[in-house]
Amino acid sequence: MTELLLVRYGEIFLKGLNRPYFIRALVRKVRYAVRGLGAEVWVHDGRIFVRGFSDLEECISRVTKVFGVHSVCPAVEMPKEDFDSICVQAVEMTRDLKGTFKVNARRSDKQYPMNSPAINEEAGFRILQANPNLKVDVHDPEHVVNIEIRDMAYLYVKVIPAVGGMPVGTNGNAALLLSGGIDSPVAGWMIAKRGVQICAVHFHSYPYTSDRAKEKVLDLARKLSFSCCGIKVFVVPFTEIQMVIHEKCPEEYTTLIMRRYMMRIAERIAREQECEALITGESIGQVASQTMTALGTTDSVTKMPVFRPLIGFDKSEIISIARKIGTLEISELPYEDCCTVFTPRHPATHPKMEKILEGEAKLDTEDLIAKAMKGVEMIRV
Repeated sequence: MTELLLVRYGEIFLKGLNRPYFIRALVRKVRYAVRGLGAEVWVHDGRIFVRGFSDLEECISRVTKVFGVHSVCPAVEMPKEDFDSICVQAVEMTRDLKGTFKVNARRSDKQYPMNSPAINEEAGFRILQANPNLKVDVHDPEHVVNIEIRDMAYLYVKVIPAVGGMPVGTNGNAALLLSGGIDSPVAGWMIAKRGVQICAVHFHSYPYTSDRAKEKVLDLARKLSFSCCGIKVFVVPFTEIQMVIHEKCPEEYTTLIMRRYMMRIAERIAREQECEALITGESIGQVASQTMTALGTTDSVTKMPVFRPLIGFDKSEIISIARKIGTLEISELPYEDCCTVFTPRHPATHPKMEKILEGEAKLDTEDLIAKAMKGVEMIRV
């Protein structure tokens, strides 16, 4: 008898002839997640298995964070030939349970001498005999005792929900504009969940933003990296650009012009990293630079698609997701990011493009961007 994890996937089942590609990708990500635990990961007969781990709880914690994993089941593997031993194990696994249950047997081995209804009946009878605190409910049970007959027998009761989604890297690459706030980490997590491999671009305005603010962003990236299986963070020196904008451009347009420079630089980094899109955490109307008119002016400087998964969310919904994925506590640390530096008193909410272009005409755009690109620092987390 061997303890292992049975890893179940959901949406991948819909992929038809492409399913093996997605399963292989998911197996690679699960192997990455459990590295250092001595675990073996393999796929057989449509199931992914993990065994040989040194720490069960840590292994479960890691695997449930992998995008593409629908649920994880701590299971027991044992020979299928001795049905009495299978029933003994089923009884043992339900010894401390109370309430209602049913047995759910599945056979991929159709040569097995007992069919699924017979397995359900016999195993259920023995569980009832051993545990008077249980009653049968085949329609809406509190507990399900799963018995799978494959090349071996696999038994499990507990099903632990995971993040779901698609394996990272199966749907291309995108660059996330990552600030130290609540929104952008959530936006990156949501797009990565759809199978997109993300890198992060952070704009750092030292000395107006501290090294601790930079470390806060790296902590956010580390939190995302558990599900994304590693992230590259590109830290862009942004102080000179912000100061020049503040000195030469109309005050009410400084935030929008700053955002336009961020998009230009992020697109260049994205293309160098073979990304196909940018990701931002903007939501309509949340701040002055996120009105529909303002968003249109920032999008106009890039030819890449810009993904905004939070565009229709209110703040409470975003905070709820941030709490769920573990980034909220980090985002709430009191360290400013570059977006709070030189904030205008009365930012334009319905900007005129001619005013923006008039302000940018006073700047040497290519020189400013070239200097910023030269100082980019790449950190792998």
